Amino acid sequence: MKQLLCFGDSNTWGLIPKTTNRYSWGVRWTSVLQEMLNNRDVRVIEEGLCGRTTVYDDAYRKNRNGLESLPEILESSYPVDAAVIMLGTNDCKSYYKSNSFKIAKGLSLCVDELSKYISPEKILIISPIFLGKEVWKEEYDPEFDANSVEIAHNLFYEYKKVANEKGTSIISAADYVKPSDADQEHLTEEGHKILAGVIYNTLVGANIV
Repeated sequence: MKQLLCFGDSNTWGLIPKTTNRYSWGVRWTSVLQEMLNNRDVRVIEEGLCGRTTVYDDAYRKNRNGLESLPEILESSYPVDAAVIMLGTNDCKSYYKSNSFKIAKGLSLCVDELSKYISPEKILIISPIFLGKEVWKEEYDPEFDANSVEIAHNLFYEYKKVANEKGTSIISAADYVKPSDADQEHLTEEGHKILAGVIYNTLVGANIV
């Protein structure tokens, strides 16, 4: 049986908008993907974590640095045959004072870490969904600001450069799904279903699994 690592943040973990709860199995996209891949003898390793970044440390929540956590995850999950990585949304928070270019540099380092165990052609980068235009308001998530929205819109342009340089596949989640109106940040139940289908078609079409 082949193993597929799905590495990401709260939209991989399956956070239900406006709550601290998680979508159940059969709803979050990683589990829907698993069910689609059952007949291909592939096991999905769910590795989503709320607040996870590419390379930044969160002063308020420990162990959110994706690059730092990857070596242990890859070693404990060995062997890993393929990977999907969808990070960058949390990097857009005003606290990190970053931009799309710097976030892509962080993603590139994560891809380098994945490539120690997985061939680049077996890695799929997913540029995350856009943030809602008012995500930074008090009723949503003031960890972001107005500039965060613009940064998120520019991620795919920079991520595409990383994919071309590293020899990985790439898609933009924002081409297919958008954040919930409830919090302007997280996927709806329908969004998870749609994204799972897109990822499945990409993985199979690119011979990643």
